[in-house]
Amino acid sequence: MANLSSLPTEQRNPRTLDLDEMSPLQIAQAMNEEDKRAAEAVGEVLPQIAEAISLATSCLQRGGRIVYVGAGTSGRLAMLDAAECPPTFGVSPNRVVCILAGGPQAFMQAVEGAEDSTTLCKEELERIGLSQDDLVIGLAASGRTPFVVHGLRYARSLGCNTVAIACVKDSEIGSEAGIAIEPLTGPEVLTGSTRLKAGTAQKMVLNMISTGTMVGLHKTFQNLMIDVQQTNEKLKDRARRIVVEATGCSDERARKALEEASGSAKVAIVAILLGVSADHAARALDGACGSVSAVLAGK
Repeated sequence: MANLSSLPTEQRNPRTLDLDEMSPLQIAQAMNEEDKRAAEAVGEVLPQIAEAISLATSCLQRGGRIVYVGAGTSGRLAMLDAAECPPTFGVSPNRVVCILAGGPQAFMQAVEGAEDSTTLCKEELERIGLSQDDLVIGLAASGRTPFVVHGLRYARSLGCNTVAIACVKDSEIGSEAGIAIEPLTGPEVLTGSTRLKAGTAQKMVLNMISTGTMVGLHKTFQNLMIDVQQTNEKLKDRARRIVVEATGCSDERARKALEEASGSAKVAIVAILLGVSADHAARALDGACGSVSAVLAGK
């Protein structure tokens, strides 16, 4: 295992040596500048992110799951990404899942020692019935967390496709995965606090993977989230606005179409644009793997 003190993410940042003497504005400026570096680092690994998007799309298309594995901030970011997929894209909660070191309770309060375990992650992956149809994505800013290393190793032993997301070069988790995504974010504003720009970079990568995957699964039309789940008034209003934006219809027409489509913005859009019933629109979408664009093009 790599020596933690030797990792770039653990070094002192020469640009913030006087952090404790900075004004609030100077602190904000310094952090903003470092976050720009995080975005630039992510920009250097876009080809690997694209590979991960392709793997994730194929995985869900064949009925597999995206399984995130992480600890600490990395794991919490992954859990957040997994939790956002059902309401945003209408996928089942069991299609994008997260195994967090220490269990779900560790999202709010650290569970000491869990991330150092070499067996807990395997046990959790066995519990959820991990199979070779699943894609496992392991996250660790340091790239060396045992919980993640051994989780990826177990996944690989089953024949799963694997992805690692770390913020150091040639990471241990990267060596355990088929694809290594390693944005080099460097030293933090606050030494060793990888919840900062390392966390920001990992969140950017997760955003790209999950969103890119859902675009590939036809969960969008143009740049509209047409499979949004209407679980509250805000989302009901968003669905109505999506239908209006996509079709140019009136608010009243959008409301009526959504009601006829049992709340499906996707079905409502096709019904309005093709001038067909909601049932006809739903059947057309089923025949086009859910792609509104394909239905409209007559494919």
